Amino acid sequence: MIQINDLEFHYPTGNFSLSIRALNLARKEKTAVIGPSGTGKTTLLNLIAGIITPDRGVIHIAGTEVSRLNDNARRRFRITSIGFVFQDFELLDYLDVMDNILHPYRITDALKLDASVHQRAGMLATAMSIGDKIKRRPNDLSQGEKQRAAICRALLPQPKLILADEATGNLDPENKTKILDLLFTAVDEDDTSLLAVTHDHELLDRFDRVIDFRDFGNFGF
Repeated sequence: MIQINDLEFHYPTGNFSLSIRALNLARKEKTAVIGPSGTGKTTLLNLIAGIITPDRGVIHIAGTEVSRLNDNARRRFRITSIGFVFQDFELLDYLDVMDNILHPYRITDALKLDASVHQRAGMLATAMSIGDKIKRRPNDLSQGEKQRAAICRALLPQPKLILADEATGNLDPENKTKILDLLFTAVDEDDTSLLAVTHDHELLDRFDRVIDFRDFGNFGF
């Protein structure tokens, strides 16, 4: 599902740099990424999603070399093939919860919005225990409710790859388990893979594999 080779990236300002010799993620694999803050975990997710591009190296996602696509092609690929759960949610304040969940279908003709999509959105919201809040605006939600709305949006298109940046970070233990169950169900039922950045070490034994980011630069995965 993910194949990364000889990846190098640095920001124009500051001293941060990221170097990954090799990283591979198999189809239907559930992988957790751990490591200290500031080591580049979120940067890696942004590179995989094509939000930013590497200075050198190759990133393949489901057979597509994302690192060679132009801006428009990367955006289209991201919307149709990647479900990204952002750490800061990226919800639009002027839309209610349901419209936020449906938003990927509003911004591209590559996804078709029909009755079945509306039904699936409602089912996801109910599974996340926010089915009674779909007409509320994000500012009227708790942090945990915002997180769950963002996860619904990421899962709705049934993407090939789910990228989760601290998807359980704002949730109580019961909802952490519920969220992880839903993410894992998506992997098992939709032929999807999951790469999740997390500081919830008590959840790590549920993943197929754990990558410690402190090992990057010295080892390939």
